[in-house]
Amino acid sequence: MRGEAEIRALVFDFDSLSLNAEAAEQQAWRETYLAHGTLFPEEEWLGNESPAEPESDLCRQLERQLGGRVNQERVLGEVAHRKSELLASETPPSGMIDFIERAAEIGMQLGIASDGQRQAVSAWLARLGLGKYFSAVRCAADLSETQAGPRIYFSLCEAMNVAPTESIAIQSSPGGLQSAKGAGLYCIAVPNRVTGSVSMDRADLVLLSLENTTPDEVIERARLKRAATP
Repeated sequence: MRGEAEIRALVFDFDSLSLNAEAAEQQAWRETYLAHGTLFPEEEWLGNESPAEPESDLCRQLERQLGGRVNQERVLGEVAHRKSELLASETPPSGMIDFIERAAEIGMQLGIASDGQRQAVSAWLARLGLGKYFSAVRCAADLSETQAGPRIYFSLCEAMNVAPTESIAIQSSPGGLQSAKGAGLYCIAVPNRVTGSVSMDRADLVLLSLENTTPDEVIERARLKRAATP
């Protein structure tokens, strides 16, 4: 039986659900920049605290390099479509499906927060048949620009009817950790191939993968930490 510090939900960022999602997004943006006759800012992507910059920032950077406006809706659609193509044969990281299935089995609410387009998230869930496990999805495009960062987690938790303090975030990037921590979630970092060399010191727990752990174990760790917090 859970104590006073109840944990009721697990929230995944989309990139933590796919082994190469962040690399696929980077490649999709690289191709989009090339299609517009300019080069993708590789150094800024890799040097940024969170390699996955908000998509609106990447559109603005493209406009700066071109010296003029672009149709942001069309650009974002092209990136989402290309990312979906690149992930068409992609599989989740080792242990992820078992982790999700066990979380659903013990009654956890599951949600997805993403800086990307809903199209890519929906296509990935449909291809793997995982949509039935997730009760809510929030993407950056669902919110106004002023609601970026922690507010996407507040919105997602509200949709699942849980408090942020009753939720655990599974994150793959420092920027995502910052947003989730800013909303008050307990955070587990599971770095991917792009973020593996980036510091995850904001996380409450860092795991190389979910293969050798269970939701029961991470929920108990989060519950004990919550209970010990004044």
